[in-house]
Amino acid sequence: MISQLSKKGVNVPDGFALTTQAYWHFVKENHLDKKLREIFKKFNPKSIKSLKETGRKARGLILRSKFPKKLKEKIIRSYQQLSKKYKQRNVEVAVRSSGVAEDAPTMSFAGQFETFLNISGEKNLLRAIKKCLASAFNDRVIAYREEKKVDHLRFALSVGIQKMVRSDLASSGVMFTLDTETGFKNVVLINSIYGVGEMIVKGRVTPDEFLVFKPTLKKGYKSIIVKNLGRKTRKYIFSKKGGLKEVKVSKKDQLKFSLADNEVLTLARWAVIIEEHYGRPQDIEWAKDGKTGKLFIVQSRPETVFAPKEAKFFEEYEIKTSKKPILTGIAVGNKVGQGKVKVISSLSQFSLFKKGEVLVTKMTDPDWVPLMRIASAIVTDEGGRTCHAAIVSRELGVPAIVGTGKATKILKTGQEITVDCTQKTGRIFLGKVPFKLKKYNLKKIPRLRTKIMINIGAPEIAFRTSFLPNDGVGLARIEFILAEKIRIHPLALYYFERLKDKKIKREIEKITSHYKDKKQFFIDELAEGIAQIAAAFWPKPVIVRLSDFKTNEYRQLIGGELFEPKESNPMLGWRGASRYYDPKFQPAFEMECKALKKVREVFGLKNVWVMVPFCRTVKEGKKVLRLMKKAGLEKGKNGLKVIVMCEIPSNVILAKKFLKIFDGMSIGSNDLTQLTLGLD
Repeated sequence: MISQLSKKGVNVPDGFALTTQAYWHFVKENHLDKKLREIFKKFNPKSIKSLKETGRKARGLILRSKFPKKLKEKIIRSYQQLSKKYKQRNVEVAVRSSGVAEDAPTMSFAGQFETFLNISGEKNLLRAIKKCLASAFNDRVIAYREEKKVDHLRFALSVGIQKMVRSDLASSGVMFTLDTETGFKNVVLINSIYGVGEMIVKGRVTPDEFLVFKPTLKKGYKSIIVKNLGRKTRKYIFSKKGGLKEVKVSKKDQLKFSLADNEVLTLARWAVIIEEHYGRPQDIEWAKDGKTGKLFIVQSRPETVFAPKEAKFFEEYEIKTSKKPILTGIAVGNKVGQGKVKVISSLSQFSLFKKGEVLVTKMTDPDWVPLMRIASAIVTDEGGRTCHAAIVSRELGVPAIVGTGKATKILKTGQEITVDCTQKTGRIFLGKVPFKLKKYNLKKIPRLRTKIMINIGAPEIAFRTSFLPNDGVGLARIEFILAEKIRIHPLALYYFERLKDKKIKREIEKITSHYKDKKQFFIDELAEGIAQIAAAFWPKPVIVRLSDFKTNEYRQLIGGELFEPKESNPMLGWRGASRYYDPKFQPAFEMECKALKKVREVFGLKNVWVMVPFCRTVKEGKKVLRLMKKAGLEKGKNGLKVIVMCEIPSNVILAKKFLKIFDGMSIGSNDLTQLTLGLD
């Protein structure tokens, strides 16, 4: 990485590596080959007891062995040169294992080998390297190799020694050059936490999450289309005794993102460079040095779930229930799992777990793989989409919900539950909830001469839905974003400081605590929701309908009752275009326009068109277009098309006049039928 990527502007820490050749030399000089063969002759892969005994004996052999003289001298000489370069007697280093099969595109070995951080001194370095070599026979690694049918005795490790990046004083994390849930390849997914990155892989905290859209990033746009604040309650810092220690993160820092926007964009650009260099999607670890403020790439390996395969099928799950979920979290795996709960708190309880049960635990680490592969589903308290539990469950094809916060407290051993991972937010229901699975072979769906556009409301299904044959989005409803993502009436955010209802203010503050400017919360959240849909179908047109809630629907939002009248027939009331120019609602419409402008001009998603709903007269249409222009959304500028819904009889009767001011019409058959026939 140092020689190849540094030339391309990617920062990589200095260091040196022991190749797999050095590993085989170590094995040969210590006559370990025959001894290991004898140990594995007695190995029973179906027995956890046998697994533990085999691993213990194999690791013991390596730890008792000595480094060949010349190899030891080369290691010490290289370490001394690195220390000299940084003008230190004993420079702090990270000692990282890398298996030859770890780089195989169908195997992740995520966090399964040992890594030792903040190591200084020759003796400590040699000890750490030997422990890395021994980790080739960790119980979890043996179980995983068995699962993947890899020969235990033909498997080799290399060890990388890198100058330690002082991320304990800043932040670190991982990134993938695709969306890890769907395999959508036009984004970079970045996870970030405070301190040393081991906390992410172990799933000890829920990280901040960023999605960056590659095509417009390459054109110079600031295309961070999603920003989710994590639950970063703890972090690892360096211990004066060597190694790491765990400390709490201050409340103030918990409410802030652990990376600035410009740093997110730098990492995303590097991710694209690395992906192009290796020619396939990558799983990358990065770190920020708190002393220098510099970012570094510390590891890159092939992504192992989606990169090796092409999307051939589209699966659609339909959960049939009116029940409310008892728990939610981050969904992993796009599947549904059912079974009896087994709460496991430590390795000593492994023998209690039975095949087909739902594994519920605070977090998993690589030692848990033997249980994970026989579970019907996995639920954890902590972790994000790139923690160990998420990576391995995705690869094993087991649905998982991570980062629930309190699964081990709420779920009880023996309970029957349904684990729904079919949306971005994972849901856990009590009992066996009925569901249907529809499976479509994408190669058998014919392309039609008629252009087919998709209707969509939920941003989290956009990436997956984009794999269906389509010609873009004919209707992107933003009401789902308002109800599920924002949840607060736009005017309650606009006039937040003036609100007198303390209960409503507390509710709003809880949701928007990381925003001082509540108006900006609305703009950012709406922009991100729209951008996810626009990015999924880019460069095809995505027609976004302006908000079309009726008064009774707006009242359901937090603070809605303060701004919405009670109407006997909201269908014919204060809705659509008539709202936008009304002085009472105009501030909310301006925020909506700012969100759309951000999507097009900041994120660069100029494939977004705008659709005006429920426009009763041509005069109304002109008023709305003037307001849009004033807000920076001018029809025709930078390719912006504005169309109108044809859902009122007047739209049909005055069609020619409407089409003189709009770029087209979209027929809303439900409302048009109802209003033409006078039905309620």
